[in-house]
Amino acid sequence: MNRIMKSTLPKKTKPSDLLVNQSGIHLTEIKPVKGWVPLQLAELWQYRDLVYLLVWRDIKVRYKQTVVGSSWAILQPLITMIVFTLLFDKLVKIETGETPYPIFSYSALVPWTFFTHAMTKLSTCLTGNYDLVTKVYFPKLVLPISIILAALVDFIISFIMLLILMVIYGITPGISIITLPLFVIMAVATAFGIGLWLAAVNLQFRDISNAVPFIIQIWMFITPIAYPSSLIPEKWRALYGLNPMAGVVEGFRWALVGSSWEMPVSILATSLFAVAVLLMGGLFFYRRKEMTFAEVA
Repeated sequence: MNRIMKSTLPKKTKPSDLLVNQSGIHLTEIKPVKGWVPLQLAELWQYRDLVYLLVWRDIKVRYKQTVVGSSWAILQPLITMIVFTLLFDKLVKIETGETPYPIFSYSALVPWTFFTHAMTKLSTCLTGNYDLVTKVYFPKLVLPISIILAALVDFIISFIMLLILMVIYGITPGISIITLPLFVIMAVATAFGIGLWLAAVNLQFRDISNAVPFIIQIWMFITPIAYPSSLIPEKWRALYGLNPMAGVVEGFRWALVGSSWEMPVSILATSLFAVAVLLMGGLFFYRRKEMTFAEVA
């Protein structure tokens, strides 16, 4: 028996964590964890193939048996931009400085559409994968990560359309374009952080997923998509920045047309803080609840 244990015991595995039967087969004993659970993000690398398969599955399911296929990634923000242009540019006459209103609104709708799509899918990532959650062991963070990566495909498609529109309107990005990855990361972190909270809570209270569309609708009105944040009084802008998407949208817009658009620093600073709190809180909350996912589902 000792020879069997010595030859088959995996490296970096504590003997106290294993049970050995008469055949010499090692079984991992999973014990409940008290207090905060470590994130163990390095473990995700071992499941990278599963992430790839889930991303590919989500993309195929999204566009399977559709008429226009991946063009939906362009049509959704494009049609919204046309409606906003007719209402807020032609009728209300929203002031956007030197930036044409179609570019002003579409540059905000690109990160916003990514955020809403990712957050909606994340809220149901556990309930929509019942068999995986209850019957297979794997780091449950794999599910939200795969959804974020799949949503980035649509983001890239709509971003290419934005670049085409900028060429049509004769807009050339300035040096501020180098900051664009920062705001993309902020958009991903915001959707991921909030999605983790919603996914964990929705598993126990299923009506959360029904409330998400309403939350998104209200959230859109308090985010500077159809209007500039300059309409917000200066004394309230820092508080307004607690909406993390306010900093994302204004930052994304400034990165592309920075030469003709001013970046509200107070909003960006507060939004960065809000994103960090949402992301770290969501990660630890999700990991803490992960121990009960199989039971609650």
